[in-house]
Amino acid sequence: MTTRRVFLKNAGGSMALATLYPAVASAAVTEAQKAPTDDLFKLGMAGFSFVNFNLDQSLEMMRKTDVHYLCIKDFHLPLNSTPEQISAFHEKLRQSNVTGYAVGPIYMKTNQEIDNGFEYAKRVGVKLIVGVPNEDLLPYVEKKVKEYDMRYAIHIHGPDIKLWPNASSVINAVRNLDPRIGLCFDMGHDARFGDDPIADLEKYAKRIFDIHLKNVTAASKEGKTCELSRGVIDIPAFVNMLRKIKYEGSCSLEYEKDMKDPLAGIAESVGYFKGVCDATKAGKRKA
Repeated sequence: MTTRRVFLKNAGGSMALATLYPAVASAAVTEAQKAPTDDLFKLGMAGFSFVNFNLDQSLEMMRKTDVHYLCIKDFHLPLNSTPEQISAFHEKLRQSNVTGYAVGPIYMKTNQEIDNGFEYAKRVGVKLIVGVPNEDLLPYVEKKVKEYDMRYAIHIHGPDIKLWPNASSVINAVRNLDPRIGLCFDMGHDARFGDDPIADLEKYAKRIFDIHLKNVTAASKEGKTCELSRGVIDIPAFVNMLRKIKYEGSCSLEYEKDMKDPLAGIAESVGYFKGVCDATKAGKRKA
């Protein structure tokens, strides 16, 4: 398998690291910009990665790492935001060439919180909610999905909490509900629960609307988020499976390590993912 260092010399890694360290020769950036890009996956950031940073700081990190999609968290755009605040938020994103494609995760423990979440998504102008609803509220979620014509992706949290620990827990609960209710597939938490995220990606492909891209140090509760290239999940195999299922949603990096100083780890992870995508795409062409 190609080493992490080779991947980091690929397009994303070169661009991200050149931005982080101005001493890198400008020729490397030019070469990176000419490198092949993947037209299948939308690489984004899960907003929770920036829980310790304001919107301007977060967008600056996205610019430095050349990432252009954001799953919006309410600490950057509160649920009670006015139309003027929402407009100003989108203008900031536009200036950074970033698209807010979804909102969440939003925890929903009552009908009123579900109402608030759907109305918020409508005002923000997105068609995907990443939610964490109490299981007994799923019939009401289904009602709102039909009313608003939105997709609703339930986020999983591994063995830390009993509610929605893995992919199968969501799929078993929603399989008979409206097909617009599905899964935000946090691959790291799925692995921490002891499941196989690559097999689950294939098995539940039709109900996976969003992916929180992540690697972890161990396939157990003790596993922690790490740089995408350094964990137990086989990222090239995961990318190959994304190709096999023809995944069309976003892959949003959720980086939960060094959260008060995450830029270096985000840059390494972004560069590695882009390098893997380019390498596996080239391999597919050769085949």
